[in-house]
Amino acid sequence: MPVPQSNPAGCLLYCAEDAELAERAAQAAALEPRAIERHRFPDGELRLRLPEQLPARVVIWRSLYDPNEKLVELLLTAQAARTLGARHLTLVAPYLAYMRQDMAFQPGEVVSQRIVGRFLADLFDAVITVDPHLHRVATLEDAIPVPDAVVLSGAPVLADLVHQHRPQALLIGPDEESLQWVAQAAARHGWDHAVCRKVRRGDRDVVVQLPDLSVLGRTVVLMDDVASSGHTLAQASQALLAAGAASVDVAVTHALFAEGALALVKTAGVGEIWSTDCIPHASNAVSMVPALAQALRDQASVKHPA
Repeated sequence: MPVPQSNPAGCLLYCAEDAELAERAAQAAALEPRAIERHRFPDGELRLRLPEQLPARVVIWRSLYDPNEKLVELLLTAQAARTLGARHLTLVAPYLAYMRQDMAFQPGEVVSQRIVGRFLADLFDAVITVDPHLHRVATLEDAIPVPDAVVLSGAPVLADLVHQHRPQALLIGPDEESLQWVAQAAARHGWDHAVCRKVRRGDRDVVVQLPDLSVLGRTVVLMDDVASSGHTLAQASQALLAAGAASVDVAVTHALFAEGALALVKTAGVGEIWSTDCIPHASNAVSMVPALAQALRDQASVKHPA
């Protein structure tokens, strides 16, 4: 049988759990969507199968929540893609893992951001992601030293959604690190905004201090890049409601929500929870696919792999 002809504009490889978003992005970016066949052996090892021939430009779509096994998949997939014809490899990771640990807080701690960043840079020519958790590192290129590093934000699409449901919102960030997203969203619709101060004593032990701003009778929306354990959001919600806020809702880019986190946040008095689809979750309310597809189209206009 003849080998199927590849799309000269390139192809987008994806695993089964990413199929819906990846196929939509491929169509919007004029890329050929191709599934990666994945088999797990009884001993836990993986067997992956890629198309027999690949075009010069290959995009790999993999959102890196539950990241450990996926990083092994990327190692296998990226190196195999090079042998099958790929000359320019782009990773689209709507959620990018291991970005939080950007320094050693205790002697001997592994700085995972630096190590995983270098690992990805050795595999890919470009990385496109959404709201990576960069705090003491200024740019994505500093964390992942690739020639082409693109950062998109969920703040604009979340802000537009909040404006539909809470047009008079007061945006509050649960900690100082959330200011970049809160300020961006607030500027889009002219909202008041502020951030709380967080003192973290452990993964599930935080104390939140409200900003010096009256919330009495206000419709408050807590906005952040990631919701994980839920403890910071819960603490902030309880404090805001105790201070007289009329309601508290949550808007986050990445709905990680560890086991029990959603119930914790709801018990604290949070009403609606809205998130992007960077991580599949029941709270997904807006899609980052259009923005990611546009980034791929922009890349194609300047990248010409030989």
